[in-house]
Amino acid sequence: MRKKLYIAAYHQSVFGKLMGMGVPEILRRAVEETLAAAKAGTSQVDVASVGAVCNVPLNGQGLLSGLVAMVPGLEGKPIEAVENACASGGQAILSVAHKLLVGDGEVGLALGYEKMRDAEGKMDGKLIGQVLGQFSHPDERPGKTYVFPHLFAEVMAAYLDHWGATERDLAAIACQEYANGNANPYAQMRAVKVGLDEIARTGDRNRYLVEGLPLKTYDCSQITDGYAGLLLATEEGLRRLGVARADCVELAGYAQATDPLLKAGRDVLHPAGARRAMARAYDMAGLTPADVNVAEIHDCFTVMAAIGTEVIGKAEPGRGAAYWVEGKAAPGGACGINTSGGLIAKGHPIGATGIAMVGWSAWQLLGKVPAELQVRDARAAATFNIGGPICASVCTVLKPA
Repeated sequence: MRKKLYIAAYHQSVFGKLMGMGVPEILRRAVEETLAAAKAGTSQVDVASVGAVCNVPLNGQGLLSGLVAMVPGLEGKPIEAVENACASGGQAILSVAHKLLVGDGEVGLALGYEKMRDAEGKMDGKLIGQVLGQFSHPDERPGKTYVFPHLFAEVMAAYLDHWGATERDLAAIACQEYANGNANPYAQMRAVKVGLDEIARTGDRNRYLVEGLPLKTYDCSQITDGYAGLLLATEEGLRRLGVARADCVELAGYAQATDPLLKAGRDVLHPAGARRAMARAYDMAGLTPADVNVAEIHDCFTVMAAIGTEVIGKAEPGRGAAYWVEGKAAPGGACGINTSGGLIAKGHPIGATGIAMVGWSAWQLLGKVPAELQVRDARAAATFNIGGPICASVCTVLKPA
């Protein structure tokens, strides 16, 4: 029988700008602040994994595991760095889970970070576009300065054309997420208040990004600095930490699947790997989509919030956008989806994103989010973290311990 795994603590920075904070300090803070949330020390950690994506090209830093090992008490322990594009955070969680399951320890630390801005908080959009474009297939890069906005603009056009949804339908997703972000003290866009008409309207602040395709500025997630950490433990690990099960959330189901990197020729409106991973996570947890009323999904662009709503089983194919339009994804709706504000309003520090999804969902189940965002009678949660053009998928299902 598979050991039960629990989320003993979660911590994240405020997403947005880390200014002059260097990578060693970012990772040290991620370790120490996450452990402090459980009143634990590094001596109690057996294994760790850290996820990041732009650390080499933007920060000039590799071997992140060695920086984690510089935190006193972690030297000499099994620590690794993982990269799976924007699913790196989710992959770090799975890496720690697998180490605990095979008996490498009882307590593990999953970390993720990204620093995409300089010490003054400024970003080089063209450089970031070039760096992120490296996580696409080389055959799909020519002629695209900003590769992923272009690829997902194509996905958006296909979704609208195939299902008959409208740009305003997808704008309703961003509108709800900005409203959620306004109440999340950790969200990058927490001070930005914007209504549906402005999000749907084309203008100087909301322009089309790819000629001939429907993607606009408000359809996009943010360029974000930030870090997050999750402490996982077995039942023995909880005893060692002195953390009661009642204060934890069970990582009840989890799975990962990878589709071919080349987007062309794949049915991205029905992503096979994502659906397979989500089904496996539900099966492992012994739950169904009907049991879930909390979710965090990978809305790198609004169309992915629509598709993600379908992947987690809350809407039939083609009805994901309508789920949001009808108010079902709101904190007081049928299933509160991206109550954190999602990548669009909370922010998208790539390596930390998947960890933040799981962590916020755990906070929802524990009743620890701001009152206006708290899902009433939160009973189970699903997360869906992707990397690349719906290529790598990490899915989890959580339930109260």
